[in-house]
Amino acid sequence: MRLRQFRRALAPVAFASCCAMALIIGEAASAADVVVPGATDFPESMSASSDGTLYFSSFGNGRIWRAKPGETQASEFIKTGSNGLASALGVLADDKSNTLYVCSDDLSAAGIKIPSATATSLKLFDLKTGEAKGSVPTPGSPTLCNDIAVAGDGTAYLSDSFSGQILRLKPGAKQLEVWAQDPRWKVEGKAQLDGIAILADGAIYTNIFEGDGLYRVSVNPDGAAGNITKLQTSRPLYHSDGLRAFGPSKLIMVEGETKGNLDLITIDGDNAKIETIKDGFDGPVSLAQVADQIYVLDVPLRYLLGPEAKEKKPPPPFKASAVAAPKQ
Repeated sequence: MRLRQFRRALAPVAFASCCAMALIIGEAASAADVVVPGATDFPESMSASSDGTLYFSSFGNGRIWRAKPGETQASEFIKTGSNGLASALGVLADDKSNTLYVCSDDLSAAGIKIPSATATSLKLFDLKTGEAKGSVPTPGSPTLCNDIAVAGDGTAYLSDSFSGQILRLKPGAKQLEVWAQDPRWKVEGKAQLDGIAILADGAIYTNIFEGDGLYRVSVNPDGAAGNITKLQTSRPLYHSDGLRAFGPSKLIMVEGETKGNLDLITIDGDNAKIETIKDGFDGPVSLAQVADQIYVLDVPLRYLLGPEAKEKKPPPPFKASAVAAPKQ
């Protein structure tokens, strides 16, 4: 999330957005932008399945939208409150398990109330039909499910912005467990862990929203978390958000509250080179790659939580803007 006003609404803890995305390999998709209709959903995250279908979370109304390949406007896929869905943040489409993972968060303290909502949890839905497949509460308090990544063995990892922990859900497990934690990830009054991704080296990568940080967590042979390294970035990061793999050894992400960037990150040992692919976004919250296009979800949340909301200004259209992906 990108607003100091919302942090104050949730004091003493802060809020961070999730940004779920997916790397898609296949036929090139249309470069047309995709719109999520209406003015109250405020989609906060997006992901894509292997055929290029885009999925959008609904921060404001607790539902999921979907746009099939070639469609320029999304339609409702999972109804408000389904499976106890509250404010929907991170989404991740996992074709291998035919699962749509959704971070569901109780944000009633900020005045956002969803009928039939349950406590903060990781929701699982059928990727094709939208039918509920499970609900797993996040442990501890306070907690905020932010973003999700799934390893090749089917293990799901999620960032918890309030606890400063990476949680793990093994295939078939009924409970989330704390997998990794670091004192640098938990700062009173600030939202730390945000995006999460897995590269070909098997390590888990995560970025920091309120602060400057890009971290790598190695995975030991037994699956336990290993060394946690803060990478040396070529420039400071500002409100870095969604994070996903771009090929075997690179990452893509968005950053910034306004005049936001779409960035390419090249990892070289403990160093990370940050290059801006495109700037000038109004309020980027997430992204997803479909073939040779990167869709950037541009939704300025200040119209929901900031001064524009108090002035009852209508938000601009919610849309995923297509940007040509850089060459690998």
